[in-house]
Amino acid sequence: MAEDHPPDDRRQWRLDETAERTVRRVRHRGGQASRIRARQWEVTLVISVQAGLAAAIAALLAKNLLGSGSHVFAPAAAVGTIATAIGQRARRTFELLAGVALGIVIGDTLRFLLGAGPWQTGVVVALAIAAALLVAGKGGPLVGQAGGTAVLIATLAPMESGLELPRIFDALVGGAVGLVVVALLLPINPMRVLDRAAAPIFTIVCEQLAELGQAMRERDRARTMGVLERLRGTEDDLGRLHDALSGAEEVVTIAPVRWHRRQQYHRYARSAAHLERLLLDSRAMARWSTTALQYDEPIPEELSDAMRQLGQAVTVMRAECRVGEDPQRTRQLIEQCAELAGRASAIGVSSFGESLVTGLRTAASDLLRAAGCEPEDANRIVRQAAGAGEAEIHPPVRRQMHRVRPARAARARRRAHLARRTRNDGRAGLPARERPAR
Repeated sequence: MAEDHPPDDRRQWRLDETAERTVRRVRHRGGQASRIRARQWEVTLVISVQAGLAAAIAALLAKNLLGSGSHVFAPAAAVGTIATAIGQRARRTFELLAGVALGIVIGDTLRFLLGAGPWQTGVVVALAIAAALLVAGKGGPLVGQAGGTAVLIATLAPMESGLELPRIFDALVGGAVGLVVVALLLPINPMRVLDRAAAPIFTIVCEQLAELGQAMRERDRARTMGVLERLRGTEDDLGRLHDALSGAEEVVTIAPVRWHRRQQYHRYARSAAHLERLLLDSRAMARWSTTALQYDEPIPEELSDAMRQLGQAVTVMRAECRVGEDPQRTRQLIEQCAELAGRASAIGVSSFGESLVTGLRTAASDLLRAAGCEPEDANRIVRQAAGAGEAEIHPPVRRQMHRVRPARAARARRRAHLARRTRNDGRAGLPARERPAR
């Protein structure tokens, strides 16, 4: 008889599964990176043109307004304002100006007290960085400009006087030009940036919900685990969406030509918050489905159908919201999803299956909120749809209320009254000593 080695086979199967999962993850991330670069070309082009235009304007203004000299810091400040993180340009510009002022104050004060020299330069820079960190609380333009300005003051001021005012004016000109270019000359389209940033999240949620539903129907635990891994790999997409939201908020705040987009931006921001919750709900459902299959729990077909219905609702919601239509079709699909979840719960599920039902109802409510429903209305719609699904499997039992006929009740009350009256009359006819004590 051949000798069996189940532990070795099991170990080899786990190694093969891990290797396959790693290959799938690498391929997915490679394709995702290519799609991201293709979507970011427009934003990259706009930022490059903004930086070049701001540098040229800042250099021209510094040359004509600030007099002769090499005004290098004006275009550098303009480029620093443009090239910083989108959505933080106004704040970073003020930090840049504050860092320059702080470096000049500390550098001039300590140079006057300590003199000039190598160790004096070290002390000046150290105190300038410490003061900037205490003010800002973290690194950034304020800290960098405070340290850089302190270095210039400590090293060049003894040989060339009058560095303070030109550097301040250069910073003012460069920062102002950068903000003007961003706000007036070449403001980005905030809604287009948001749509491009949210596109990969919509795509992966739709695809993975459909994949999860099919894997649950086929009871394929490896596929549900793959769905979980792919949903967990969306942190970079969420980070880009947050950056796009910050940049769009900055544009609709400081760019007059984009002020008419404010209400649309706020609606998109609310929808994006619920979209992120939906992504987290999808991760939880992938994890619960994997565990339910691991423990061989029953998973009704209604659960897999509800999962695919939810993914289709996400696709329809994005299409309806992009054209500005009322998301009526989205609500219908979500109601069908909640109804299927209620039917699955009534058919019978175990502990992790019940968690899947709860997760589906939560995700349906979050998607309704992303489509514009108020929280109370979204919860009510999902609750009613789930209750209707449960009622299809187990109709509520109607209680038979046995009512007493009025005539019979009246006769019963009359007999009781006569009986009490007879007892009272009998007691009244007895001598006082024979009456029962009350």
